[in-house]
Amino acid sequence: MYVQAETPAGAVRGSRDPFGELYRAIPYAAAPIGPGRFLPPAPHPGWSGVRDGTRPGPTAPQPVRDFGELDMTPYFGPGWVRGEEYLTVDVRTPAADDGRRPVMVFVHGGGFVTGSTRAALYDGRAFARDGVVLVTVNYRLGVPGFLDLEGAPPNRGLLDVLAALRWVRDTVAMFGGDPGDVTVFGQSAGATLTGALLATPEAKGLFRRAIVQSGSGTGAFTPEQAARVTAAAASALGAEPTARAFGAITDERFLQILPALAGLDLRTETAVDPLAGLSPFSLVLPVQPADGPLDGDVALLIGTNTEEGNLYGEPDLGRRLFGDGTERLARAHAALSSGHTHRYSFGYRSTASNGRLGAAHTVELPFVFDVADEPWLHGDTGLLGPDPVPDGLAARVHGAWVAFASTGDPGWGKDIVEFFG
Repeated sequence: MYVQAETPAGAVRGSRDPFGELYRAIPYAAAPIGPGRFLPPAPHPGWSGVRDGTRPGPTAPQPVRDFGELDMTPYFGPGWVRGEEYLTVDVRTPAADDGRRPVMVFVHGGGFVTGSTRAALYDGRAFARDGVVLVTVNYRLGVPGFLDLEGAPPNRGLLDVLAALRWVRDTVAMFGGDPGDVTVFGQSAGATLTGALLATPEAKGLFRRAIVQSGSGTGAFTPEQAARVTAAAASALGAEPTARAFGAITDERFLQILPALAGLDLRTETAVDPLAGLSPFSLVLPVQPADGPLDGDVALLIGTNTEEGNLYGEPDLGRRLFGDGTERLARAHAALSSGHTHRYSFGYRSTASNGRLGAAHTVELPFVFDVADEPWLHGDTGLLGPDPVPDGLAARVHGAWVAFASTGDPGWGKDIVEFFG
């Protein structure tokens, strides 16, 4: 069944199912084309007639990532689906009415180079079922999103997320959401972006709560580290490291040079590589979010999985890459916001890869989105492995996220709650 919602940019057609209404690929900014890929997000010009929001849209240009026998397509999605207009959001809502429901805005992970709203894990049926409006966000990735270039604003992917939050402020009421009751949540790179929003003055007032899942408050590159990546990219492309020169280069060529950027030594006299070599892209900041002025008025739910590094075959990587940065961000926020910092540790061990995956990076996501029973997450290559998950664990985790977004209280105090099943 088709439904329709009105927005300031024009009308959008969506679809209705037993869980509510779904509107896909709604632009929150103009298409980033040519040199525009290295400019701040621009307002979308709007459209006439009714825009079709019943089908998924294009994704940001991105490479294929391979995790061997483990099927990570539910996490990464279909990869690069070509099309210029990919700065879009998907909206899942119980109904596009005047309901004024809590809103959750999800920022996907993928190492700042991959991911999209089309990933199966981010299905919002359970949130709509439980009275929440879910908005999932695409943003620029890789070279267009995060390479530091002369003549271009830094952190363009973060600027995209800010533009999407402004779209939520101005539009979500037309989808049954309350623009004054917004929770931003992200995982991995998306969590690092979410943490940075807490220290971004331009984000003030755009959301009331934040959830940081397996991210880092110390995951940003220093300007010196970013300059090394830029120099390597310019050398690989044979181009000057400027927005003007890069604006004439195709997205295909940007993807072709990614192997030349892998494994760069980003250690300096004053900083280690905050991503431990997993990605040549990150935010570029003079001060880490955990060390900067945070918005203490925003309530925070923050945590990690107990065996993050297992996804990469490096068990010790998780405490260095995610644990330390999460701890510092949590402590910094708690010092400013007494009683509004809530922490968790996720320890359920997936039986994937003959039990070697365990409570690895990404394993909490099926429980947050309450899709842990889906067949495509199980079997010999599924993220959760061949065994069924514990009864009630997904309801408990998902319920805590919904409670936090609805009331600011996930159901526990300042102590760290543990999810083990």
